[in-house]
Amino acid sequence: MSNTTKAPVEFTDLAKETVLGFLEGNSDTRLALRIHVASPSPLDPRYDITLIEQHEKCEEDVVFDDSGFEVVMDPESVKILDGARIDWVETLMESGFKVENPNLEPIGSKPLEGPLADRVQQAIEQYVNPGVAQHGGRVTLVDVRDNIVYLQMGGGCQGCGMASVTLSQGIERILKEQVPEITGIEDVTNHSEGDSPYFTAEK
Repeated sequence: MSNTTKAPVEFTDLAKETVLGFLEGNSDTRLALRIHVASPSPLDPRYDITLIEQHEKCEEDVVFDDSGFEVVMDPESVKILDGARIDWVETLMESGFKVENPNLEPIGSKPLEGPLADRVQQAIEQYVNPGVAQHGGRVTLVDVRDNIVYLQMGGGCQGCGMASVTLSQGIERILKEQVPEITGIEDVTNHSEGDSPYFTAEK
């Protein structure tokens, strides 16, 4: 376990006050705030922020103490959360911590660029779209990140009950053959909004 003073995350004043309030409510026990990246997927990033007792720290944890309280993080979360901002948000329906993380920007938030994206785009136009066009569909490249391809289906592919089969047995096979560096393919289509699916999904 290592101790350092500068935390990789910034707490808003309200977030700090909220944490300190939680700690004061448990003043009989020395607690720390653990922050863990439960899912680093840019499609659905999830974070666990919990109070822990001292004996719950792990040997590999990194401990920060510049926020008025101890912050405990595992090394991987330290890297992913570097530069993140944590706020406390309250609404009529729920309340909780909100993490704004520049390292997990939304899919498609940046222009497509680079040789890998160019090759994937070429493979889609040359090998994928001519096939799905027979069903009135079209596949659009949304993003390429860490060798994972993010696609959006349109036309007859959007809302199609066979979309997952098309993706796994057709599109994924073709793209991995043409661009072997690809390690995964994700469908980011909102299939519930499809208005002319070639195959209707069963209810």
